[in-house]
Amino acid sequence: MVRQGTVPVLALALILTLPSAGVAADSPGGFWYGTDSWPMPVGGTGPYIAPETGGSYGGYIGMIGNWAWWNGCPGAFLAWSNTNSQQANTNLTSYGRGVGTAIYWFMGGPGVDPNYNGTTAEAYSWGERQAARTLSDIARQPAVKYPVVFMDIELPGISPAPDNGWNSVYTSPCSGRVVQDYVPASLDREDFNGFWDYISQHSSYIPGVYSEPGIWAQIFGTGSAAYIPHTHEWTYEPETSNVSLAPSGWCLRGTSACAEFFGGVTGSSPQALMWQWSGGGGVSNGNGDFDQIDAATLK
Repeated sequence: MVRQGTVPVLALALILTLPSAGVAADSPGGFWYGTDSWPMPVGGTGPYIAPETGGSYGGYIGMIGNWAWWNGCPGAFLAWSNTNSQQANTNLTSYGRGVGTAIYWFMGGPGVDPNYNGTTAEAYSWGERQAARTLSDIARQPAVKYPVVFMDIELPGISPAPDNGWNSVYTSPCSGRVVQDYVPASLDREDFNGFWDYISQHSSYIPGVYSEPGIWAQIFGTGSAAYIPHTHEWTYEPETSNVSLAPSGWCLRGTSACAEFFGGVTGSSPQALMWQWSGGGGVSNGNGDFDQIDAATLK
């Protein structure tokens, strides 16, 4: 997804389209290779082939919105590829392969709320307002096929707020100036809750979250505020720069490294949906962001 220049989908049978090189196809049945965010060179003319890894292109996850973009902050961006979205949707609708286009919202913590006042009520309202904007953005993007809307919750290390307002309070959303270097986990969780509840109550979409265990603990701690066992997840640890290790299931081939979910969700949970296994967080592979997608749990 967006972390330091990265910026994180369902079928009943695995149909193989073999490229000239790379891993033959994803496995086991129900898993698909996909990509997210910035454009990737997907091969084929329909059905489309997953770049580098081979097999059918199983899904694209794009940034539908960004709290900083929404607030007009200089340098804010949307990481989206119309081409990859179309290719993923064609594989789904014309060939029954993969999950099509999914989306995520680059989430702002309480510290970048223009109306921040330190109360849980306002933090909850900020989450609701972000969710409302997300649904508005989705309404203008008919390409979205996947039923889960992911909150991208991370500490990206980029302007205007390196922590996206989860651990610090800023003088204004775009200022980059910290006025308070602490945000209680209870406020962070209310922001999360406001988004989660609004999506659930005002749409047919399912709220989900993108993060990883270490960052999750830095934001929400290790107590009740961090516990989300019933929320669908997309994780990004561990990652590799070696694309030849493309995963089978939730583990990198030929290694003991497996996807690490968080907040009470494990790889065996039905809430474990996706894994950005390469290309994010500064782990460059020379191509972009690669994802492993379990389609079976939301078939």
